[in-house]
Amino acid sequence: MSAQTYLAYDYPLLSVFWSMLLFFLWIMWFVLLFRVVVDIFRDDDMSGWAKTGWLVLTVLLPFLGVFVYVIARGKNMGRREIAQARAQQEAFDARIRQAAGSEGRPSSVDELAKLSEIRDRGAITDDEFRKAKELVLSGHAPAGSSGSTTHASGR
Repeated sequence: MSAQTYLAYDYPLLSVFWSMLLFFLWIMWFVLLFRVVVDIFRDDDMSGWAKTGWLVLTVLLPFLGVFVYVIARGKNMGRREIAQARAQQEAFDARIRQAAGSEGRPSSVDELAKLSEIRDRGAITDDEFRKAKELVLSGHAPAGSSGSTTHASGR
């Protein structure tokens, strides 16, 4: 075998460990670099000049820039990320509530309030109210719930 041929047994186990560790740290540094750049743009408290300065520092001196940024502003980085996650969750929840409420079907509480109002006006008897209430609570809206309102106003 020539001296230039390297096989698996020519690379010691400790060297494999160190190579993997360095590769992992290199990947982690890139993740941290991207998080710092995203945080620079996300921070509303920082002026445009400050953002430019931090970006120039992280681009021209990447290792030093990232480490100085994490030391100087790392605590607020987490707070901004949590605030953004909460805002996204609230927006998602609001969209779900909007989509669920836009079906046009009133809730059972609304139906019971309407039935109670109709009964109080004397348009339906207590027995009819009880039957309609059972239907609403069982999940089946009365067939003429909207029609009974117009019918009740016509009486």
